[in-house]
Amino acid sequence: MNQASVTSQFPVTDRVRHAMAVSLRGVEELIPQEDWLKKLARSDATGQPLRVKLGLDPTAPDIHVGHTVVLNKMRQLQDLGHTVIFLIGDFTTMIGDPSGRNTTRPPLTAEQIKANAETYYKQASLVLDPAKTEIRYNSEWSDPLGARGMIQLAAKYTVARMMERDDFKKRFAENRSISIHEFLYPLMQGYDSVALKSDLELGGTDQKFNLLMGRHLQQEYGQEPQCILTMPLLEGLDGVEKMSKSKNNYIGIAEDANTMFAKVLSISDDLMWRWFTLLSFRSEAEIAALKKEVEGGRNPRDVKVMLAKEITARFHSPAAADAAEQDFVNRSKGGIPDDIPQVQLSGAPLGIAQVLKQSGLAPSTTEANRLIEGNGVRVDSSQVSDKGLKLGAGTYVVQVGKRKFARVVLS
Repeated sequence: MNQASVTSQFPVTDRVRHAMAVSLRGVEELIPQEDWLKKLARSDATGQPLRVKLGLDPTAPDIHVGHTVVLNKMRQLQDLGHTVIFLIGDFTTMIGDPSGRNTTRPPLTAEQIKANAETYYKQASLVLDPAKTEIRYNSEWSDPLGARGMIQLAAKYTVARMMERDDFKKRFAENRSISIHEFLYPLMQGYDSVALKSDLELGGTDQKFNLLMGRHLQQEYGQEPQCILTMPLLEGLDGVEKMSKSKNNYIGIAEDANTMFAKVLSISDDLMWRWFTLLSFRSEAEIAALKKEVEGGRNPRDVKVMLAKEITARFHSPAAADAAEQDFVNRSKGGIPDDIPQVQLSGAPLGIAQVLKQSGLAPSTTEANRLIEGNGVRVDSSQVSDKGLKLGAGTYVVQVGKRKFARVVLS
């Protein structure tokens, strides 16, 4: 097949329209939508499932809930009957993905990659249906490519086009180093789509350049080009940076139920709605109704508990989520008075030391940091150990020692 686009003219049935609506829910971009609709129509008419690809590099042993934004979409497409390919980038991890970085990512050793990869699929199977998932490693076709194949692949893209990529452009302008091997990363990720004959590739918004590369290379190799679907990046616990293992603002889906539940409850009230949209399986109408209730006076903590229980139950069980809620309630009752002073602060996100100082719980930021170092500070009953912690907009019970409390309303 040597086509630049999908040319089939199959009927757009109600099933196809439903599949398109499922595909579009919560997405950032679907490119090009017209081609995806045609692919769906062809699949519906012929009974031939589409091949849907997601690649993850095993840079650390745990998948976090930020990854599940894309995995949830994969599960939705899987439930529509399409073939889901969970691709572990054991080869590309040795290069290091430069996406969104202003420095070269240090490569991992083969041993580290293997150790991390062993846990990846097991964790992803908590979201995907293992019986309907094709698991692949890109070393299958990348290693045999060899030096000759790599040169031939590199000939299919220009340096000028590669330098249009934002992170490369910025680093070049700032005179920061760019290693030649980093140019190979998007080429190899794109070649994965050629090897797998992908119809659709999913990723975060930071992966758009790499996803489009796959589309370009498929055309170069005479294949029908894949469509690309990007999902929004989930902000981490701090509500500022994207969820990331390296920034330690994540919830690993293999974490214990009590920790997972407490971490969800630690997010700000504003961030809660973003998480509902990207992580909850509730309908958009249900989420809108909950938001209206909160605007009408319902305690946002009640709704946040619902989110925490849903996420915890997904990766553990409903019983574990109930037990985690009870554990949190028991810990939160640990000496917190019913009537504590309320303090209004602005400037979110605000560093924890400033929160302590401005709320009157510490005389200075120096003393605040000393209290944190001494394990004497708690936020919503969780001990604070990171002096760099920033609190987003929301309401928090902040505790110093056993007797000093403040309900901090941060905007």
